[in-house]
Amino acid sequence: MRTAAPGDEVFVEYEGILENGEVFDSTKDSGTLHFVIGTGSVMPLFEESVIGMKDGEQHEITMQPDDAFGHRQEELVQTIDRATFGERSSEVKVGTVLNLKTEKDGQPHTVPALVTEVGEETITLDYNHPLAGQNILYKLTLVKIGDKKTNLTPVAPQDGA
Repeated sequence: MRTAAPGDEVFVEYEGILENGEVFDSTKDSGTLHFVIGTGSVMPLFEESVIGMKDGEQHEITMQPDDAFGHRQEELVQTIDRATFGERSSEVKVGTVLNLKTEKDGQPHTVPALVTEVGEETITLDYNHPLAGQNILYKLTLVKIGDKKTNLTPVAPQDGA
């Protein structure tokens, strides 16, 4: 039976589970994950774990923060002047995720920021990924191995995770 290798198109079902047992992501909700091994479109350890699997095979991997969503960085928590939001400042509430526009290397980006505190004069935003600092358990099932792709084009790394 064929095993998954770089260049293969694969179809994977998975559950992402936090240390407290909470399922934070699942293909039961989003549908089967489909990617080509070697393009960098998923986290490297996730991709490496699929290599060598056969159709129907199950596997579990535990990812440390370095392999998953990174460590929390306190410098990514910023307190800004509430006036920055102008008239909309009254709409900003704790727990809201704002998509803020920024520039990096001369390119515009939209980054999510969690509102963690709203004061009279200031608003505190956390730009860390919500799962930063967490160990993650992934339960994988390789549903099927599709066609071999000959021209692998790596995907540019995404900001954050």
